[in-house]
Amino acid sequence: MTTATVPRPAGKPRRSRLATVFGRQPLGIAFAAPYAVFLAAVFAYPLGLAVWISFHDYFFTAPGASVDRPFVGFDNYATVLSDPDVRRSFYNVGVFLVINVPLTVVLALLLANALNAPIRGRTFFRSSFYVPYVTASVACVAVWLFLFSEGGMVNQVLGKFAPDPSWLVNSTLAMPFIAVFVTWKQLGLYILLYLAALQSVPKELYESSSVDGANRWQQLRNVTIPGVRPATTLVVILATITGANLFTEPYLLTNGGGPDGASASPVLVMYQKGIEQGNPDVASAIGVLLVAAVLVISLINRRLLERD
Repeated sequence: MTTATVPRPAGKPRRSRLATVFGRQPLGIAFAAPYAVFLAAVFAYPLGLAVWISFHDYFFTAPGASVDRPFVGFDNYATVLSDPDVRRSFYNVGVFLVINVPLTVVLALLLANALNAPIRGRTFFRSSFYVPYVTASVACVAVWLFLFSEGGMVNQVLGKFAPDPSWLVNSTLAMPFIAVFVTWKQLGLYILLYLAALQSVPKELYESSSVDGANRWQQLRNVTIPGVRPATTLVVILATITGANLFTEPYLLTNGGGPDGASASPVLVMYQKGIEQGNPDVASAIGVLLVAAVLVISLINRRLLERD
């Protein structure tokens, strides 16, 4: 008895084991491998180590010393959640994001739309908005301290209308002030992203809307905003991640999160707990909770912004 061999359908060549594992273009894997190794070494490994530390009684020791670091379960997380300083830092960064993210999206989109028009000095204005982003944070902070300190130029101009206590030592205004500062400093990057996105919006849509009698506001609402929706998703996610990693601005502007922790961010509290107080296990728990919160917020934003 003989067994008939079913011929392979034409047009479907047999895939090798190499193609099955690495895909049809193994060369792409080779080019992406260095960056994948970089991501694993710089991001994945530290994150995994932070998760491991957060579940153990971990402390710093002398190089080469061998000590026992017992598993403590969720004790570090219980310590974090019961700490009023940690809870306030998460509240502070929530206030920051509520101000910074919408302000960044609105200003970046409006300015990018204006800079995309054929206006005189367009190149100069594009470069001007990008300068604060590439300038060192310390230099920008020095300028703002000169302007907004208690005896600064802004308070001298405002006179009796100046806030008391002043901007940087006012527990109500400190975090909104930092949110405005970060918005101003980072705005150039997001304008650049929107400018790139505007190049892909067909000009025929604007011409058709003009023929139909649409004004500038209606074109912005019905053509520009839907056309740059993917860029808006990217801007929101990047602004959220930037806000969640806030450290330099409160550390320099308010002398380490003052007044009385009103401008302290979770990353700043992580530094204080882990480095200054020598509790890296508690700091790692704060970091893990912060990463989880950013992931949840980013997924929600993406779901809301990319829905039909």
